[in-house]
Amino acid sequence: MEKIYFEDYKVGEIFVSPGRTITETDIVLFSAFTGDWHPLHTDAEYAEKTPFKGRIAHGMLGLVVGSALLFRLGPNVVLPKSFIAFYGMETVRFVSPIRIGDTIHCEMKISSLTEKDAKRGIIEAHNVIKKQTGEDAIVYVTKILSGRKP
Repeated sequence: MEKIYFEDYKVGEIFVSPGRTITETDIVLFSAFTGDWHPLHTDAEYAEKTPFKGRIAHGMLGLVVGSALLFRLGPNVVLPKSFIAFYGMETVRFVSPIRIGDTIHCEMKISSLTEKDAKRGIIEAHNVIKKQTGEDAIVYVTKILSGRKP
């Protein structure tokens, strides 16, 4: 399953991460780290009066934690050994709130492989962070710059 080069990936290949439960501690630590203390995330009484009817995790917290879960699949699986750089992220959509107690995981599907030059290629993937209910929480596209086989 180890991936070394751009050519080791196939369009349509799917990777599914293990899950992780989002806790109140995650929200407090993320608020402290980023300085984002918006009451939607940190004030239960305020959040109860919003359309969400309660506190929710920061969208970026869900994106960061959810996308990083793919790395639990092991070294050189999601990122090839010849990884050069994170090339970009596109069309990020927060489609359903993540709440304290939700368990999320990430599903990544290789959507295209584009040769950039003789030494590099771009691996594009469609990603979905899902909740334990199967509901999509965050959808986005990533691009990775990878080395090609010599």
